[in-house]
Amino acid sequence: MSFDRIAVLGLGKVGTLAAKLLHQAGFEVTGYDQQAPHAALPFAVKDVDICNPKVLAGAFAKVDAVLSCLPYHLNIDVATAAHEAGIHYFDLTEDVATTNAIIELAKTSKGLMAPQCGLAPGFIGIVGASHIAMFDTCRSVRMRVGALPQHPTGLLGYAFNWSPEGVVNEYLNDCEVLEGGKRKWVSPMEWHETLLVDGMALEAFTTSGGLGTMCETYLGKVDNIDYKTMRYPGHMKLMNFFFHELLMRENRKEAGRILVNAKPPVEDDIVYIHVSTEGEIDGRLQRREFVRGYRPIEVAGARQTAISWTTAGSVVAVIEMVRGGVLPDHGFLKQEEIPLEAFLATDTGRLYS
Repeated sequence: MSFDRIAVLGLGKVGTLAAKLLHQAGFEVTGYDQQAPHAALPFAVKDVDICNPKVLAGAFAKVDAVLSCLPYHLNIDVATAAHEAGIHYFDLTEDVATTNAIIELAKTSKGLMAPQCGLAPGFIGIVGASHIAMFDTCRSVRMRVGALPQHPTGLLGYAFNWSPEGVVNEYLNDCEVLEGGKRKWVSPMEWHETLLVDGMALEAFTTSGGLGTMCETYLGKVDNIDYKTMRYPGHMKLMNFFFHELLMRENRKEAGRILVNAKPPVEDDIVYIHVSTEGEIDGRLQRREFVRGYRPIEVAGARQTAISWTTAGSVVAVIEMVRGGVLPDHGFLKQEEIPLEAFLATDTGRLYS
């Protein structure tokens, strides 16, 4: 099922950049948003109510695929409309319940259902799977991602360059892991550890959703898999105080508003990726590491923050691979099924090399 026409829903920073990259890659792009950007864009834009099922049905009748860059709680409706239209579906969600609903839709889908195509879940799982494949037997995969300001201020040492809804969701929802060969759920903002990346001290702690479907895929094959978010030291303790002692967990929307007001986005950010894998190769215990610090770059005609281009670039590279026949054209796509070398060989994937 080849395709060229794609709808992009949600034209925030990441959605607009993804749409530009898709246009640059030769797709016929139409952007949809309830408050469409006024700036001139190289693709068609429609200012519509994207929560209206009739609007979605009308839009999806004219395209071969949709990329949702909307808040996670809107994605089930979008995926359902894409399923009914028989088109490909892609999103950036980290929400486990949303993904489980899309897995059910994929059982009868005519097109490909591919959620979790961002950074984590997404690119981090592609890297982790490539590491597991290097080993004859793999005993552990530790995956860490941190999207941070380069020049932190205050005790939190943070800036909300990503969706506050997504961050709050990750900090409060339970986290799936493989531990000792068993699939488990553990609490978020625990399992604290300290890492050094290029001499920079960072802390890491459990957050939800970053593993996508890896625990299911590697149960019985890898004993230990976990995902953690990286922050500057002291962040986890303060966020536990904010959510649990001040009871802000009971009002997630207000918590997000307070946090963004206190720590607004910055232009000079950095995305740290740290994957560490251990196991046996030819009878010898070894470790392989993938450690990177991605900074803002010039792409699609403008300077893009690290979190914007690493997130948008990941899903666009996957979409390029589907169009090129490298990936399936129907059913459910797991991120760990995406070959890293083929990902890095796409026009957009080369940004990560």
